Amino acid sequence: MATTDVTYAVTGASGRLGGRVARRLADAGIPQTLLARTPERTPSLPGATVVPGAFGDRDAVVRGLRGVDRVLMVSAAESPDRLEQHRAFVDAAAEAGVGHLVYISFYGAAPEATFTLARDHWRTEQHIRSSGLEFTFLRDNLYADFVPALVGEDGVIRGPGGTGRAAVVAQDDIAEAATAVLTHADEHAGAGYDLTGPQSLTFAEIAAVVTEATGRAVRYEPETLDEAYRSRARYGAPDWQLDAWVSTYTAVAAGELDGVTDDIPRLTGRPATSLAELLRRDAAAY
Repeated sequence: MATTDVTYAVTGASGRLGGRVARRLADAGIPQTLLARTPERTPSLPGATVVPGAFGDRDAVVRGLRGVDRVLMVSAAESPDRLEQHRAFVDAAAEAGVGHLVYISFYGAAPEATFTLARDHWRTEQHIRSSGLEFTFLRDNLYADFVPALVGEDGVIRGPGGTGRAAVVAQDDIAEAATAVLTHADEHAGAGYDLTGPQSLTFAEIAAVVTEATGRAVRYEPETLDEAYRSRARYGAPDWQLDAWVSTYTAVAAGELDGVTDDIPRLTGRPATSLAELLRRDAAAY
């Protein structure tokens, strides 16, 4: 899969996506550094060395990435200062002499994207471009794995998504694509890939897929913007977080998450996982 003299590092290994990539590298017998904000939460994997390195801790990141050829940068947890954390990490990676940075971005990342957090992804991409680092961007659509969390206790998906479509993508597919890019980084220098599932679905269609795959009756009820903000206000989240939650749906309504690509099949060598397949597989695991 990769030459033994290439060194690797993965961020976010305690999370869902970074952990999937780290496990794939470990299963392939590839040594790696796991750069972690909280090392005690990082999985113990064969051939993996865990080192501390929060994104904003420049000195720790430089130490952790010194001598590393290829790095998977999983975007930091959502926060008001996430962009600043990203910029600090990129600067530290450049200072450490990293050879290639693979960044987990977002589908439709743009300066005026409807989804507010997609704007930060675009700004991160621009900072990476200006850093002098070799790079590859993986722009993920909405995670298919999170679809069940959209369903309320009453079996309703609510949001201002209208009849827009999203090409939801499985995290396992993203992890396989990221692993393929990392281990063959020279073939993907300067590239950006839009990672999607095999279908672009409305929320009504997503509800129908959940119903059929799980046996639970689920339906979609569109909300207005005012209704969306009021229904989420009870969580006491800050304004920036509410904007992010609501704009996930309005980005879909605006058509900014529509469109199926063949990037997953081209990178992994197999078809992308459908939402129905993912839900059935997860149900069978319990």
